[in-house]
Formats: sequence, C-alpha cells, structure tokens
Amino acid sequence: MSALLSIGDFARATHLSVKALRHYQEHGLLEPARTDAVSGYRRYDVAQIPTAQIIHRFRDLDMPLADIREILRTPDPAARNALIARHLRRLEDKLVRTQDAVASLRDLLEHPEASAPITHRRLPARRVAAVTADDLAVADLGAWYHGALGELFATLGSQGVPPSGPAGGVYAESLFTLEHGRATVYVPTATEPRPAGRVRTTELPPVELAVITHEGPEAGIDRAYGALATYVTRHALAVAGPIHEFYPVSFHDTPDPSRWRTEIGWPIFATAPPVPGPQREEQP
Repeated sequence: MSALLSIGDFARATHLSVKALRHYQEHGLLEPARTDAVSGYRRYDVAQIPTAQIIHRFRDLDMPLADIREILRTPDPAARNALIARHLRRLEDKLVRTQDAVASLRDLLEHPEASAPITHRRLPARRVAAVTADDLAVADLGAWYHGALGELFATLGSQGVPPSGPAGGVYAESLFTLEHGRATVYVPTATEPRPAGRVRTTELPPVELAVITHEGPEAGIDRAYGALATYVTRHALAVAGPIHEFYPVSFHDTPDPSRWRTEIGWPIFATAPPVPGPQREEQP
C-alpha cells in the first residue's frame, strides 16, 4: 500500500522547498503521485523521495532542468551515464576556466602593470591561405577560430603545401565594439594552395604594428591588450584598422595551454620608410 506525504512533509523529507517542487512539476521532472481535484493539494509517494534526492544533487551541480528531465526519462543506463558524463565534462571545463580566471586575477593584483616588451613590426603586402567570416558574432569567435585554423592546416597538409610562417588572424574593430564583424585567420605559404572548402588565397595589405606577446591560455589576454592600447595611446601612434594576432605556438602545436604564445598587433603610424624583403622588427 502506498504511503503519501503532503507537499510540506515531502519538502521537509527531501530538503526541496514547496516552491522548488512546484517548479519541478511545471517542468515535468517530478509529478505529484496524487492531486486533489477540488482543493488542488499535492501529495507525493514516499517512493518518490530517491528521485527528488537525485534531482537535488543534479541541481547542486548546476545541471539544466532539460538535461535532468532527459536523464529521468531515459530507461537505458548506458545512455543515462553518457548524459551525466557530458555534464561532468562541462563542469570540468568550467572549473578550468575558473582556475584560469583566479590565476589571472591574482597575477593582476600582484603585478598591476604588464611587463611584456612592445616592439614595432612592419609587414609588407602578403598573399596567404585564409578562411574569412564576413559578419561573425563575437560569441562564436572561439569555436570559429578553432574550426577555421584546423581546416586551414588540414587543407595545406592534404595538398602538401607547408606553412612559411606562423598562423595569424585579422579582426575588425566592430568585433570589439559591436560584438560582430569581419574575421580572418590565415597561414602564410610559399606556394598558393588550391581553393578547398572555406580556404581561399587572400591578399593582406601592408601594415605597421605595435606588437606585444601574451604567454599562456586566453585567460588574461585582455591585460596584454590593455598594455598595448596604453602604449600606442601614450605615444600618439594609434591609427584606425583591424587588430592583428599571430600564433607562433597554438593549439595546433601543443594541447598544453601554458605553452601557447599569442602576439597581438595594434596598427600604428608608419615610423620609417618601407624596407623591402622580410618583416622588420624594432624595439621602440
């Protein structure tokens, strides 16, 4: 014979508030065993306590309600475990991002002034293998960058075209100010590859840049941007134009983010006549 609890007693038994229980019923997670047609009072079976405890633990792990509902409705244990494992991976990724943010904040508090040197770099016009998005949302930039750069290296590898320098990116000002705009990632090559997929040969115009290097993962890269902006502003060098990035060491080279190296270039006034040949770099 079933034993029914009032919603208040069930709340006390499961440490889920009455408000939470009603919320979970609305989202199809935990239906009362019986609802009085006249009074609307909800009653729960004691056999539902383990289910409520499972929901409670999943919510403590910030699992979305839709995922919890899917797990509760999935009869196959292997499929349920796969859904839980997917959420655990999300938590692990979030933990890594949190640890990176904490380390970056601690470094900022202990060393408020970025100490990386800034150099000037003049680049001639170049023809490169590139993937371009004309109107990319900044929220999609990270996934797009990884996919586009991976496609570039795969295409060059399949055609036997070796890179002639580090990969790079060119990012329109509107990506920073309006959260969408034009983005290009590229790989310089000595010979032009055949068009394939999104990969096309693109000509980059000549540019002079003030360049700073950011060591490590993306967390904290804003400090390098801030130091670079401070430098070009104090020296009255800044001009309009897209931001350039160069990736001497990226995820393509190593899965260890601590070894990644990103060079950030801010467009500046030309400070000397163009020099033919390879790029020239100076310490300002």
